[in-house]
Amino acid sequence: MPVLGFGTYAPDHTPKSQAAEATKVAIDVGFRHIDSAYLYQNEEEVGQAIWEKIADGTVKREDIFYTTKLWATFLRPELVRPALESSLKKLGLDYVDLFIIHVPFAMKAGEELLPKNASGEIILETVDLCDTWEALEKCKDAGLTKSIGVSNFNHKLLELILNKPGLKYKPTCNQVECHPYLNQSKLLEFCKSKDIVLVAYSALGSQRDPQWVDPDSPHLLEEPILKSIAKKHSRSPGQVALRYQLQRGVVVLAKSFSEKRIKENFQIFDFELTPEDMKAIDGLNRNLRYDKLQLLWYQDDAGLCLLHQSRWELQTGAVPIQPFWNGLPVRE
Repeated sequence: MPVLGFGTYAPDHTPKSQAAEATKVAIDVGFRHIDSAYLYQNEEEVGQAIWEKIADGTVKREDIFYTTKLWATFLRPELVRPALESSLKKLGLDYVDLFIIHVPFAMKAGEELLPKNASGEIILETVDLCDTWEALEKCKDAGLTKSIGVSNFNHKLLELILNKPGLKYKPTCNQVECHPYLNQSKLLEFCKSKDIVLVAYSALGSQRDPQWVDPDSPHLLEEPILKSIAKKHSRSPGQVALRYQLQRGVVVLAKSFSEKRIKENFQIFDFELTPEDMKAIDGLNRNLRYDKLQLLWYQDDAGLCLLHQSRWELQTGAVPIQPFWNGLPVRE
């Protein structure tokens, strides 16, 4: 898995054609790890971009490491392979390099991305994650994906999979929100101990899409310490934030549809942060989440918790999940 990846998520108001153009720029610049998902609803455009760069000789299929994700409405075991096959059809690919469970809980099956009842509440289903994992294993055996993994899992849910009777393949990776304000140090340590790659999304503090991000949250790239370190190395704060993850042994995803930023984000292999720099950035951790999907789930070193309005409980596999908000129990 290439240690630097290009993220393809874009807000709803962004024309899908921009995903195609940005992906082509990313491949031209040197990105070979492309991260997408059913949820992003742009795999057809991303696939088109990949094939255009194959056609013009820039890359071969085997040069590209492509990740897609199984959305929450397809966690029933019988829906897993059809969901992957649907992505493959949109992409025009015979296989993906990595197929991961996007979130560790199931929503009502169907084509609706966020199925809701008459009261506007998300409709959940009870699905055993171990059964879902077995279905992913079968996709790997069928040659539809080279590797399988998870996203937004805490260490207890990782252990649920790792300790599953008859486990055939363990997760290759765990993709989570991770940046200097949320450095996931304990989860990283656990993943390393199990030879699971931690993949960081929102590594630059997110695109600040108001649908998912609180507009009052601090701007990571305006952080004075990052700016000071960046100035010392004649780099941008974003390059420092990305380099920080590489030096921790984290695979990092960089997301931008700006040609200038895409090029800048790739230029992180020709400088190195000092131990003092790394320590200073470690000190920025404040367990701050940008992703407002924490309104649906809250995943951290201490545990995975689900939240919906005043109270929301779910049984996922064999692990009871209790509602929390910012680490504190929610009481009605």
